[in-house]
Amino acid sequence: MSDTSHSQRIMEYDARAKSTLLAYVLWFFLGFLGAHRMYSDRVVSGLLQLLLHGIGWLTTPILIGWVFVALWAVWWLIDALLIPGWIRDYNLKVVRWLSG
Repeated sequence: MSDTSHSQRIMEYDARAKSTLLAYVLWFFLGFLGAHRMYSDRVVSGLLQLLLHGIGWLTTPILIGWVFVALWAVWWLIDALLIPGWIRDYNLKVVRWLSG
C-alpha cells in the first residue's frame, strides 16, 4: 500500500469516526431527544427514547406520566455507561469498512 493510499484511508477514518466526547455532550444536553443514541448510530432506540420522554411529560397531569419519565431517566443514566462501547463499536465498523 502506498503512503498516499494510507494517508487517504486515515483521512477518511477521521472524517467518518465518531467522538465519545461529543456523544456525552449530546447525552447531557439533548438526551431527552435521544440525540446521543442517534449520533451513535442507534436511531430507532433514540426515537423510542424521544417518544417515551414526550409521552411522559404529556401525561404527567394525569400522574401516569411520571412512570414514563422515571423509566426514561433510568434509561438515560444507563446510557452514560454504554456510550464508550457504542462509539468504539461504530469506529471499529468504520475501520473494517475502510480496510475491506
